[in-house]
Amino acid sequence: MMRKLFLGATLAVLSSATVAQDRFSDVQISSEHVGGSVHMLVGAGGNIGVSAGADGVLMIDDQYAPLAQKITNAISELTDAPKRFVINTHYHGDHTGSNAFFAENEGVTIFAHENVRIRLASGEDVNKAMLPVVTYQDGVKFHLNNETIHVFHLADGHTDGDSAVWFEQPDVLHTGDLFFKDMFPYIDLGAGGTVSGYIQSVETLLSKIDDDTKVIPGHGSLANKADLQRFVNMIKETHAFVQSKKAEGLSEQAVLDAGLPEQWDSWAWRFITEERWIKTLYQ
Repeated sequence: MMRKLFLGATLAVLSSATVAQDRFSDVQISSEHVGGSVHMLVGAGGNIGVSAGADGVLMIDDQYAPLAQKITNAISELTDAPKRFVINTHYHGDHTGSNAFFAENEGVTIFAHENVRIRLASGEDVNKAMLPVVTYQDGVKFHLNNETIHVFHLADGHTDGDSAVWFEQPDVLHTGDLFFKDMFPYIDLGAGGTVSGYIQSVETLLSKIDDDTKVIPGHGSLANKADLQRFVNMIKETHAFVQSKKAEGLSEQAVLDAGLPEQWDSWAWRFITEERWIKTLYQ
């Protein structure tokens, strides 16, 4: 009986691993030059920012673990310089999944806000190689590839450990998941995220950029300040709408049944449907 249980558990683990690999088997990593040393890599999960130059490679986020080899291959097409640093914009697995691969195989040093390390370390069966080695409270600055790279923390938005990254010379901003272009965002209420904090964080980002800034969103295509402004306007207007209905005494279910005004229909997507967005705003 014990042997059967062990065999069943082993097969279940192998089956789960196979499903995970199959899920990503057809994913291709595409690269787009943004400006200066900066490129945006798109695959599955959060968009990756890459500074590639003579001083080495700095990455912003690294998607899911099964994509690690594809990601490193894509970077190798940009430069043969060593991969040196990874910045995690927050702790979610579609942004940190390949941490261990790059730490163990490429020798990178992982940077993140203190809360990112705390949350990653609190998971089950943690591989210590995936944990940020350097953590900060407010931010950190890199001088790499003839560019100044500002990393700064924004509190209580998407999570309690969000960072954004601004490349000063080419004027490129990587927002992490404080920007889902033309989509309802995911606000992780269970990990310190708040709607009001999210709005404040996006408005802080808007105050730091101008019309010429190129914006790499956490999810979606390359953007600009107007796209980010339209995004926060959507959040503020839908939030005001749902809160007004709540103030009138409508239950969450009643607001769900009524739905949002049809002008917001196109913002819903597979992960954050209109129903899920209304629930976030109601809470």
